[in-house]
Amino acid sequence: MNSKKNLVILGQMAVGKSTIGALVAKKLGLKFYDTDKIIENEAEMSVAEIFEKRSENFFRSLEEKIILKNLRNEKSIISLGGGAFLNEKIRKEIIENHVSFWLDCNDKTLIRRIRNNKKRPIANKLNNQELIELIAKRRKIYKKAKFKIQCDKLTKIEVVNNILELYETN
Repeated sequence: MNSKKNLVILGQMAVGKSTIGALVAKKLGLKFYDTDKIIENEAEMSVAEIFEKRSENFFRSLEEKIILKNLRNEKSIISLGGGAFLNEKIRKEIIENHVSFWLDCNDKTLIRRIRNNKKRPIANKLNNQELIELIAKRRKIYKKAKFKIQCDKLTKIEVVNNILELYETN
């Protein structure tokens, strides 16, 4: 990797951003930052607890501060939480100064994954139709990422290899 730019992974909750980010970082021998984990460590609470005890606004404010700080690193792999790229300041910084990868899956796969994990504070309050609407709304923003990887029919290793190939040629 010749670029000093960070590789940023974004997408819907449960799409596999943290898993793929860690694999990419390992393959490249770079630092990996999972922004939701950093937020949880700083707040000493899970994301769900932050939403419940402090509010979504508190979480989003902390998220913005932590992500913008971590984006100042160079040659790192950064995995965003599902809602982070919706933040205009975060999105602008990423689009202008980093290489972004949107991981996407079809609605059915995403809903199955989301429903199998109770740690999703926004999704747990929504029925499947509302969840499909949320996914569609977020896709309109995610499409601003530099690259899109459709993950449905790919193994984790294939997703990682696709990212590496695109990143190296950037």
